[in-house]
Amino acid sequence: MPLSSDEARRFADLLKEHAESLTARWAELAGAGLRGRLSGAELRRQVEDLRKGFAEALSAGSVDLTDERSAELRAQLGELSSHRARQGFTATETAVSIYAFKDAVLEVLGDGTDAGTLRDYVAFSTFVDRAALFTFDSYVKVREGLIADQAEQLLELSTPVVKLWEGVVAVPLVGTLDSARAQVVMERLLQTLVDTSSPYAIIDITGVPAVDTQVAQHILKTVVAARLMGADCIISGIRPQIAQTIVALGIEFGDIATKASLADALRYVLGKTGSRSLPAKRAER
Repeated sequence: MPLSSDEARRFADLLKEHAESLTARWAELAGAGLRGRLSGAELRRQVEDLRKGFAEALSAGSVDLTDERSAELRAQLGELSSHRARQGFTATETAVSIYAFKDAVLEVLGDGTDAGTLRDYVAFSTFVDRAALFTFDSYVKVREGLIADQAEQLLELSTPVVKLWEGVVAVPLVGTLDSARAQVVMERLLQTLVDTSSPYAIIDITGVPAVDTQVAQHILKTVVAARLMGADCIISGIRPQIAQTIVALGIEFGDIATKASLADALRYVLGKTGSRSLPAKRAER
């Protein structure tokens, strides 16, 4: 049974009247589950802000966390979730910190509490439970966002585009080439071709453990996209096992230049560029 507006205001008065003791006890209970990984001063500041948030929401007669009158409290809970997620705390530890508020309030009520107040406390507990669940959900969303950002950063780091010399760039691929990574490879290669005005690009697959139809299609799409930008691509790292797999799968690279090693690809590009790049390279030394 939810709190009525009048009951909510009475609990708000209780939270304000026992502010000091509630904050101290709540910080103590919440800190027990954090095993000292958060300073006492920081934890006390967090619970004090939340106590004020609960008191203000209840003072406004809010009995539902989705109510507009609980907007500030929701913002505080969301901030706590984000802060804890970035500090490496678990979702459970974060939610338990909110649940501890109920125990602190119950201790303030004491043993002599009448039946009516206890019924109100049960309703108040439901309100706190919803706040804890909101914190849990907010934590999960923040954590998922962090994981997605980290995955994207790792993806970019695993697909470097290297400028070898004037007019020639290389993309050394290592690991499995899936659709998401192939898209990043294509975007970074095309952007580098634009930035450097390079007419040649070497796609080295020495570090790709296996080439199947899907991987081959990704490579071919990248080559076609580069050609549309006016650049020729050379595929290097065609080991005997990969060559046999490509033949068995019936994959054809057409007129795309393929080489067994990166060194062979470099010699091929040098033959194409002639001496145009070499004097500039010596002049830089």
